[in-house]
Amino acid sequence: MRLESPDDRILEVKGLKKHYPIKKGVFSRQVGAVKAVDGVDFHIRRGETLGIVGESGCGKSTMARLVIRLLQATEGSIHFEGRELTNLSSNELRDVRKHIQMIFQDPYASLNPKWTIKRTLLEPMKVNGVMNKGEREDRLTELLENVGLNSSYMNRYPHEFSGGQRQRIGIARALVLNPKLIIADEPVSALDISIQAQVINLLQDLQEQYSLTYMFISHDLSVVEHISDRVAVMYLGKIVELGDKKTLFDSPKHPYTMALMSAVPQVHESSSRERIILRGDVPSPSAPPSGCSFRTRCVSCMDICQSVSPELKEWKPGQYVACHLY
Repeated sequence: MRLESPDDRILEVKGLKKHYPIKKGVFSRQVGAVKAVDGVDFHIRRGETLGIVGESGCGKSTMARLVIRLLQATEGSIHFEGRELTNLSSNELRDVRKHIQMIFQDPYASLNPKWTIKRTLLEPMKVNGVMNKGEREDRLTELLENVGLNSSYMNRYPHEFSGGQRQRIGIARALVLNPKLIIADEPVSALDISIQAQVINLLQDLQEQYSLTYMFISHDLSVVEHISDRVAVMYLGKIVELGDKKTLFDSPKHPYTMALMSAVPQVHESSSRERIILRGDVPSPSAPPSGCSFRTRCVSCMDICQSVSPELKEWKPGQYVACHLY
């Protein structure tokens, strides 16, 4: 087992919450809240890839935007290289964002249609005062070639590229300031299946080349299994299980994780699992169940699950589960 030092952790998140108030009446009195992220704890080690999985609406993308401070957290702390991010001013945050960048799900929506690729990539360097003009041009050419695009494309506009090429441009933009941490929010879900593998392999090559750390968000378990070192499973705004990839895929403990893993297609008949069909629908984050948020769909629900919310605790070294069964 690897001995871990706090210095290994490039990102550490504790008690992170994002609640959106529900207001009614003439005086806009708050009557409730949508608990998009509801008390999340995790960390990411330098150089690793932490995969985040879960159903649509479980809070994966909201959590990503909280980490990079595109959204302000309701509660909790975010430490990047030991520095607290939640209370930073705009100027202080600009300095931190040189080291944390994001790749978005829709490559076309995240690119300015009126800007050439050259301007798209040069703008972050100009705003942050990075390098002189000649060095910026060299950097631009290097990045395009490293993501598999010809440098002669730099004067084209986003609509002149395919979806896979646009995502490569988005990846180049994320790399332009030499970041340490990249948050990839469903980076291949909008791409054709034939292109997805190319982009995933590109991300892995770039991680090794630039010594990057990834927070990789996806609903595709096969993609997460391929690229991740550790995996966190989210349900209704909370992490219900977290552990290294092999342990979590081979021996899931939380009933929700078991159901997710049972849905992964098995190549070999001998390794097939019994398919677990979850009953009911995902509860509304504005009115989550009392106690365990998964209890309304869980076949192992006990009396304690109805009143006490389970904490994410270490079940075995490196494997954390939020379930009263453990």
